[in-house]
Amino acid sequence: MSGNLLSIGKSGLFAAQAGLATTGHNITNANVAGYNRQVVVQATAPMLDTGVGFQGTGTQIAQIKRYSDEFLNSQVRNAQASKSGLDSYYAQISQIDNMLADQTAGLSPSLQGFFKGVQDMAANRASVPSRQAMLSAADTLATRFQALDARFGEIREGVNSTIETSVTMINSYANQIAQLNEQIGNFASANQSVPNDLLDKRDQLVMELNTHVKANVMPGDNNSLTVSIGNGQPLVVGQRAFQLAGVKSPTDPGRIDVGYVTGNKVSTLADSALSGGTLGGALEFRSKTLDPAQSALGKVAIGMAIEFNAQHKLGLDQGGKPGQDFFQVAKAVVGRNEKNASTSDVAVEAIVRDPADLKDSDYKVEFSSTGYNVYRLSDNERVIKDYIPDGNPVKADGIDFMISTGTVAVGDSFLVRPTVAGAANFNVLVKDVAGIAAAAPIVTETPVGNTGNVKISPGTVDKDFLTGAPGLPVELIYDKDTGMLDGFPAGMQVRIVDSKGVESGPFTNPVAFEDGATYTFGGVSITLSGTPGDGDKFDIKDNSGGVGDTRNIGLLGDLQTKNIFNGGTATLQSSYAQLVSTVGNKTREVQVNGQAAEALLAQTRTAAQDVSGVNLDEEATNLIKYQQAYQAAGKVMQIAGTIFDTLLSIGR
Repeated sequence: MSGNLLSIGKSGLFAAQAGLATTGHNITNANVAGYNRQVVVQATAPMLDTGVGFQGTGTQIAQIKRYSDEFLNSQVRNAQASKSGLDSYYAQISQIDNMLADQTAGLSPSLQGFFKGVQDMAANRASVPSRQAMLSAADTLATRFQALDARFGEIREGVNSTIETSVTMINSYANQIAQLNEQIGNFASANQSVPNDLLDKRDQLVMELNTHVKANVMPGDNNSLTVSIGNGQPLVVGQRAFQLAGVKSPTDPGRIDVGYVTGNKVSTLADSALSGGTLGGALEFRSKTLDPAQSALGKVAIGMAIEFNAQHKLGLDQGGKPGQDFFQVAKAVVGRNEKNASTSDVAVEAIVRDPADLKDSDYKVEFSSTGYNVYRLSDNERVIKDYIPDGNPVKADGIDFMISTGTVAVGDSFLVRPTVAGAANFNVLVKDVAGIAAAAPIVTETPVGNTGNVKISPGTVDKDFLTGAPGLPVELIYDKDTGMLDGFPAGMQVRIVDSKGVESGPFTNPVAFEDGATYTFGGVSITLSGTPGDGDKFDIKDNSGGVGDTRNIGLLGDLQTKNIFNGGTATLQSSYAQLVSTVGNKTREVQVNGQAAEALLAQTRTAAQDVSGVNLDEEATNLIKYQQAYQAAGKVMQIAGTIFDTLLSIGR
């Protein structure tokens, strides 16, 4: 009897001792990240049949239970991945937002300063000091474009570094999780129970993994976890860890992509395939903000260069020569896919010709069995179909694509980025003040002997003047009997726009006179207003000696307010403002979403801690409970000892 009582007391003593140890373990690990509280679960020991009934034999430890809710843990992991991704995105995009919107470092002050220099030159009759000031303002504008693009390049390098660092960390976590899978599986097989502390450590590693990339977790065999990322790519399966790698983009050596390693092969993952965490945030920032913003800045630079050059060529410099290109127009950046056939020797070039038709997109040129196809990547629309190179450029979206003939294989492709280098390669080509084409190439006059009161406008020229200019001088003569103007170049078409803006024509010489009408021929436009007399003459001459003429520089100044983008609906300034607004709005959106994600993470953590967190007040109560149980079990053993001693004394 006393022996059975001693055994019962002993079992209670051991159970209380286990409770005290577990409670102490909870208390000392209360501040350890990822620790889940543990509780001793007791069960009654097997009963003893005494013949007259079943008698209890004490207690036993059924398990050391670990309190952890996988559903809540999954919510915390998802919230953590979302917050880390938004934090990463915001850290990067805020740099661009601050740069573009800066009143001194942004583009707007330099753009306004340049056009002010152009307008000052027009107001000062193209004097040498005003020419020099205008040229200096142009150099300042070019420097600002290049500085902004250089900053984009620095941010891009920072993204590359973030990607490589995140990949290294993800691989490290994958290896550690796989090792813990092995250890936990070995313990479970040997002891028929799982080590709670190792489970906590593994869960914490999975949680930390989600700060770098969103990971999906599923239970595996033998108490292991299977971890996958992206579009289901396995990262950890049982005791095996798979690896990621930072690899150079096959079409852009300066761009680091994420590769998935399978054996000796590395498959490049799309930026959109990985979401959440520092890595997902950096990839999303690069594809959705950095690339478009740099291209948008380049678009402003290229549009500025194309339009300014076009008007500058329509003027005359101080030497009376036609103007040349004032700014350099950057060619598109073309990346040849490294996976193209080694025998392929085809080259692809592209250059923007019409900013109004330009789309905010990159393009893929791909060769198929029927020819070359060009895809606009923003909507994956095929804009050029089955093109066979013939030595001439093929046009789409305001871009000339030049594809050489040569050896090519089906599937060969090229990435074309039309404007990404526009700001970096924006340079001033005119180095001498005398090379600024401020004057218009034509001058008009009416002879003193005219009897009517018709006034002729100074005259303007357009792009057709460069390729089909009429031989100058041209003398127009009015015939009162017929009401016609004679003297237009033979065979040259003449178009008329009347005072109400209605266009008619084309006509050939002679042409009817209309008061207030504008006559355009060979790229020359003049307006005649008034009532002519019979035989009145109107002369259009070459302006090679017009050193003080500033009509063309005035037209160059008008480009500041000319709609040249988005189908002729946006100016240089508004296009840049749109870029600033887009980045600013996205920055604010990411910031607000980040704050919401932080609040959600706090809520999910609280919910998870309510289940698995250590409450020190509760543990203090448990200490007292187990202490009393220990003392009571000891008292039982003491009584059993007394009874045993009494039995021994009877036997003496």
